[in-house]
Amino acid sequence: MASSSRNNKKYDVFVSFRGEDTRDNFTSHLYSALCRQNIQTFIDDQLNRGDEISESLVNAIEASAVSVIVFSESYASSRWCLHELVKILECKKEYAQIVIPVFYRVDPSDVRNQTGSFGNLFSKLEESFKENPKKLRSWRNALKEAASLSGFPSQNIRRESDLTNEVVNHILKRLDEVFQPRDNKNQLVGVESTVEEIESLLGIWGIGGIWGIGGIGKTAIARAIFDKISSDFEGSCFLENVRDESQRPGGLACLRQKLLSNLLKDKNVMPYIDLNFRRVSRMKVLIVFDDVTCFSQLESLMGSLDWLTPVSRIILTTRNKQVLRNWVVSKIYEMEALEYHDALELFSRHAFKQNHPDVVYEELSSKVMKYAQGVPLALKVLGCFLYKREKEFWESAIDKLQRILHPTILEVLKISYDGLDDKEKNIFLDVACFFQGEHVNPVMKFFNASGLYPEIGISVLIDKSLIAMDSHKKITVHDLLQELGREIVRQESINPKNRSRLWHHEDIYEVLTYNTGTEKIEGICLDLSKVKEIPLNPNTFAKMRKLRFLKFYSSSFNGENRCKVSHLQDLRFAEVKYLHWHGYPLKSLPSNHSAEKLMFLEVPNSDIEQLWNSVKHYSKLNQLIHAACKKLIAKTLNPTLIPHLNKLVILNLSGSKSLKSLPAGIFNLEFLTELDLSGCSKLKRLPEISSGNIGQLFLSGTAIEELPSSFELLLRLWLLDLSDCKRLKSLPSSLCKLKSLELLSLRGCSNLQRLPDRLA
Repeated sequence: MASSSRNNKKYDVFVSFRGEDTRDNFTSHLYSALCRQNIQTFIDDQLNRGDEISESLVNAIEASAVSVIVFSESYASSRWCLHELVKILECKKEYAQIVIPVFYRVDPSDVRNQTGSFGNLFSKLEESFKENPKKLRSWRNALKEAASLSGFPSQNIRRESDLTNEVVNHILKRLDEVFQPRDNKNQLVGVESTVEEIESLLGIWGIGGIWGIGGIGKTAIARAIFDKISSDFEGSCFLENVRDESQRPGGLACLRQKLLSNLLKDKNVMPYIDLNFRRVSRMKVLIVFDDVTCFSQLESLMGSLDWLTPVSRIILTTRNKQVLRNWVVSKIYEMEALEYHDALELFSRHAFKQNHPDVVYEELSSKVMKYAQGVPLALKVLGCFLYKREKEFWESAIDKLQRILHPTILEVLKISYDGLDDKEKNIFLDVACFFQGEHVNPVMKFFNASGLYPEIGISVLIDKSLIAMDSHKKITVHDLLQELGREIVRQESINPKNRSRLWHHEDIYEVLTYNTGTEKIEGICLDLSKVKEIPLNPNTFAKMRKLRFLKFYSSSFNGENRCKVSHLQDLRFAEVKYLHWHGYPLKSLPSNHSAEKLMFLEVPNSDIEQLWNSVKHYSKLNQLIHAACKKLIAKTLNPTLIPHLNKLVILNLSGSKSLKSLPAGIFNLEFLTELDLSGCSKLKRLPEISSGNIGQLFLSGTAIEELPSSFELLLRLWLLDLSDCKRLKSLPSSLCKLKSLELLSLRGCSNLQRLPDRLA
C-alpha cells in the first residue's frame, strides 16, 4: 500500500452513480453539500457514454482519496457504472482508497446477491455479455465486495436531507484520517491527553478557555480539537489570530463576515447582522476564537451569547485570563510546558528530521531542552535554526542563547509585555531581573514602596501568564519570560551603565570597577561568587541617584567578601528600599545614610557592629535580617530599639550565638509575624508575653529550658519549631490552648520528659 500517495490526490471524492436514477435528486444534493464543505469532488455529468470508461475517468478515480458509490435500482444495468465499480475496488486494493457505499432505495442484500429488482436489471445486462463470462464474474464479485462494505442504507434514514448530512459528515471524518500529516515534523507531540481533557470539558460546559504564555501551543491544541470534532456540528469556524486581524483597518468587520460565512456555509452572506445571527441561533455550531486580547473584540464579533443553542460550543485561546472571566468562561484550561521526553521528540523532528537526536548531539540537545523549558515555539524555532549545523555552531549558538533571546521567540513573547502599562512593565522587569522564586509578601511591600501598585500589577501579570504563583506563595517566571525581561533591559542601551537594571556579573563588574554608574541604574543584583574581586571606589554609588534595589549575595555556601573597600563616602541611598550585602565590609552604615525609605536590610556574614549612631534611622524599617551577624548582636537586643521597629514584619536573628536574652516588648510588635531565633545557642529563656500576632516561631538549637506560661496568648501561632532544644524539659499545659497551631517540631529534644496530657 502506497499510503504516502494519499496526500497527493487531485480530488477528495469521486462519486459513482446511475444518472437516470439519482442525478437530479440525491447525487445533486450530495455534490452541493460536499462543495459547501470545500471538498474537491469529481462527478461525471456526461449523458452519452460508450462501452468503456474513458481514460480521463480512470485517472479521476485513481486521483481521488475517497470513492462514494451510490447504488440505485438500475445501477447494475449500466456497464459504465460497473466498469467504474471494478476500477474503484482495484484502487481500494492498490492505493488503500476509501470506499463508501450508499444504498439509495435498494436493499444491500439485493446488491450483494444480485436479487430483487436490482438483480433483475442486472440479469438483462448479463444477456449481452454471455460470451464474456470473465467480465460478468468480475462484475458479480465487485458488487458482492462493495455491498459487503459498511455503508448507508437509505431505508434506515427517512429523510433524504438527513442521509446527505450523514454521508458528508462521514466523508469529512474519513478525509481527516487520510490527510493526517504523515511527516513527523508536522505532527503534534505529547498533546493527546490535553485534547481529550479539553474535549471532555466542552462536553459539560458550552464555553472553554485555553490560557497560557505565547508559544506554549494554545492555537495548536485548539486546532487539533476543532479538526477532531467540527464534523459533528452543522456549522463551524476557526477564527485565527483575532489580535492581529482586529488591528487592521476594518479587521473586526472582516472577521465577523468570515465567521458568518463559515457558519452559514455562504461565501456571499449579506451583512445583515441580526438576521444572520438569528439564522445561526437555530444551528449547532462550533467556534474557535484564537488569540483574543480583550473583551471588546468578542463583543464586536458576536454581540452576546444569547443566540447560541445549548448544544453549540465555543473555544477561546488567550494570554489574558481576564478576557475569559469577562466572557464568563466556565472552565479555563491552563496550558503547561511539554514533558522532557515530548519536548526532545518535538525538537528532534525539526533539528534531525527524526524522533530522537543523533547520538553525537545528545548532550547539546539536552542543553537546548534546558533553555527551551518545554515551550513548543522555542523547540521548533531552535530545531529549524540548528538543522544540519556542525557541532561547533551548536556550541556557539547555545552559548549565545544564554545571554540573547532568539529574535523569533522574543517577538512572540513580547506581545504580552507590550500590552502592559508603565507600572506593570516595571514590576515585570523587576521580577525578571531580581525576584524569581521570592515570596510574594515582601516583594509586594517593595513594589508598594516603589509606588507601583502591585495589588493590581501582580494580578495583571498573572492573568497574562507573564508570572505565576506557586503553592508556597513564591513568584515564579518561566525561564524564557525571564530572559524576555532581561533582553528588554539589555535593549535599553548597548552600554550597561545606561541600563535600568544590572544582574550579569560582567556588566556589574565593569560599572563598579571603573565607577561608571549613572542615574539610569535602578537595581543591581550581583552574585559575588562569580567575580574575583571588586575594588569599590569610595563614592561608587554617588551617581546612582535612582537606585532602589541593591543586592550583593553569594551562591557559594562559604562565600567570602569580594568587595574590597575601606570606607564609603557620600553614600547616597536616598531611594534604596532593598539592601542586601553579603559580607558587608565596614563596621557600620555611614551616619549620613538616611534610612527613611529602607524597608529591607540584610547583611549576612558581615563585620558590621552597629547600623547607625541614632535609632531614628530605624523608623521605617520593615524587615531586619541579620543572618549570622555575630558582632551586631553582642549579648542583648537594645530595648530602646523596640519602639522604633513598629513596622517590623520578619525578624531573623538566626545564628546570633552571643544573644542571651530578648527585650520584653519583642512579642508585642503589631506587625511582627515571623521570629527566627534558631541557632541562638546561648538564649535560655523568652520574655513574658502580653499579646502578639506571631504566626511562625523558630527556636531550634537554642538553650531554652521552658516556655513562658503566657505562651497561650500567641493566638495566631501556627508553626512552632523546638527541634534540637536539648535543654527543654517540659511544655506548659497552656500550649493546648493554641487553636491555630498546626506544626510542632520536637525532634532532637532529648531531655523532654513529658508532654501536656491534652497535647499527648
